[in-house]
Amino acid sequence: MSGFSATWLALREPLDLAARNSDVEAAFFGALPAETVKVLDLASGAGSTVAALAGTKPDIHWILSDYDADLLSLAASRDYAIKPASLQTREIDLAANLKELPFHEVDAITTSAFLDLVSQEFLTQLVEAIVSSGKPFLASLTYDGRTGFAPPEPLDQDLRDAMNRDQQTDKGFGSALGPKAAEQAIALFQAKGYRVVSGKSDWIIGPQHEDFLAEFLPGWVGAGVKQFVEKSKANRWLQTRRSQVSDGAFTMTVGHLDFVALPA
Repeated sequence: MSGFSATWLALREPLDLAARNSDVEAAFFGALPAETVKVLDLASGAGSTVAALAGTKPDIHWILSDYDADLLSLAASRDYAIKPASLQTREIDLAANLKELPFHEVDAITTSAFLDLVSQEFLTQLVEAIVSSGKPFLASLTYDGRTGFAPPEPLDQDLRDAMNRDQQTDKGFGSALGPKAAEQAIALFQAKGYRVVSGKSDWIIGPQHEDFLAEFLPGWVGAGVKQFVEKSKANRWLQTRRSQVSDGAFTMTVGHLDFVALPA
């Protein structure tokens, strides 16, 4: 699986926290027992899901799962604003060993910024495992292919289309669903009789996020070049956007979807 650095995850976390859909999360917490609960988090990274949800319900016993031992160690050692009831980690290759996770032993399953990386086959297996357990599932911050730039530039659409193609390449689980992931997941859960509540959770990025943009915009251009956008045009676009960020004249939205799937 393609890795994410702790630096990158720290840069994006404030945008993630601001974007999460409160109505979807309210529906998720409304389906949980009133007392202390146990939650399994998939592809946990550095613990962003814990950081987001601990304040809403601090009495959660978390099981964090990821293939990256260093990120799990960071998640376990973080000083969360509201300390969870307990937190344990499990290093695991989700692509190969998903069924080893304790779906039946927890009260709910969560994940953040993960489903757009997986294949149709893996998503089908995941939905089957969750439905078999009969537990609620909260999926936050799934990229859905929408982007917007202000001011507009002629290359914006070409780069967006290229990024969406790149999102469907192999991220460690086979050909990724990319922007199609959320709608595919919702359809699978609904076909199994689950009720789904969904809502947008878009990043709103401005010049105040300069450190984030310093990492994000070159990556955006790199994906475009990899998907056959002309390199010289892409680099000119990047220089223009960097200048706009410096002048305080750049904003960008990146579309995401949150949803909770609830057993009937």
